[in-house]
Amino acid sequence: MEDILEAHFFEGQLLKALIVSSRWNGTVSQVKSRTSAASSLRRLISGRSIVVAPGVFSPIVAQLAERAGFKAIYFSGGGFANLLGMPDLGVTTLTEVSEAARRIIYVSEIPLIVDVDTGFGESVNVMRTVRELGAAGAAAAQIEDQVMPKRCGHLEGKEVVEIDEMVKKLVSAKEANKDDIVLIARTDARAVEGLDSAVGRAKAYLKAGAEVIFPEALESIEEFREFRKKVKAPLLVNMTEFGKTPYMSASEFEEMGYNVVIFPMTPFRAMLKSVKRALEALKRTGTQKGILKDLMTRSEIYDVIDYYRYEKVDKRALETARRLDKVDTA
Repeated sequence: MEDILEAHFFEGQLLKALIVSSRWNGTVSQVKSRTSAASSLRRLISGRSIVVAPGVFSPIVAQLAERAGFKAIYFSGGGFANLLGMPDLGVTTLTEVSEAARRIIYVSEIPLIVDVDTGFGESVNVMRTVRELGAAGAAAAQIEDQVMPKRCGHLEGKEVVEIDEMVKKLVSAKEANKDDIVLIARTDARAVEGLDSAVGRAKAYLKAGAEVIFPEALESIEEFREFRKKVKAPLLVNMTEFGKTPYMSASEFEEMGYNVVIFPMTPFRAMLKSVKRALEALKRTGTQKGILKDLMTRSEIYDVIDYYRYEKVDKRALETARRLDKVDTA
């Protein structure tokens, strides 16, 4: 019995040492509620100001977005495929996407919207997708109505599934949504069937269980205004670069009554351009001296990832272990 009590005492003291370490992002002291992220996102969406969500493609980029003051972030399916050196044609898997999302959520405190393309299959696959994202701690799952292989919403040649097929997916998603994450339905119908079809689909998707509607690739301010007028639900808009949608600011979308605006590829494209320039300079000169001003310093990176907090936690755990060892040998 004495040995059991000593073991419990040791475990309790070590747990306490970890818990008192503020902002420790491990699974001991800061286990995130599966519904907290979704609840936070719902509060933001219902607020007076538009939610601006930049695209994040890795955990450290999510940390940068949080430090920049954003209240929500977006995981782009196209950006993730491009990160893997592949096209946005639905070639990634649920396992890859859910694991990438989980890693971002692990280091970030703000809600993450996850683009799951067409849901990785039929209705039964969508059910698993929603469960996996809920278990990962995602705030929302975004599902689109394209035919596979899907493609970027701003390219030609898209096709959309029949309304009944998408409705079935959303019904299944709602049924599987035990963690109550936000379900976002994206429709690509504007480019295929026209704006009226996009509006009709949006209304059907809301009845099936979607909370937020994402009308992809509208082509004018007038179309955005008309869609807002006809669809009585929270709306998400995609302000991507080099696409069919004219450039508008977050405040302009807010004025029209939109609730969320995503910039899914902006940080990713900025990163690629910077890396390309750095590699070209390195190849050309054989040194990085000329581009040091463009690089994030070691201390700046350490600040982003909270490096010294990890050191403090490790030191506290070691001190606790030594104290416990002295108690045991006394």
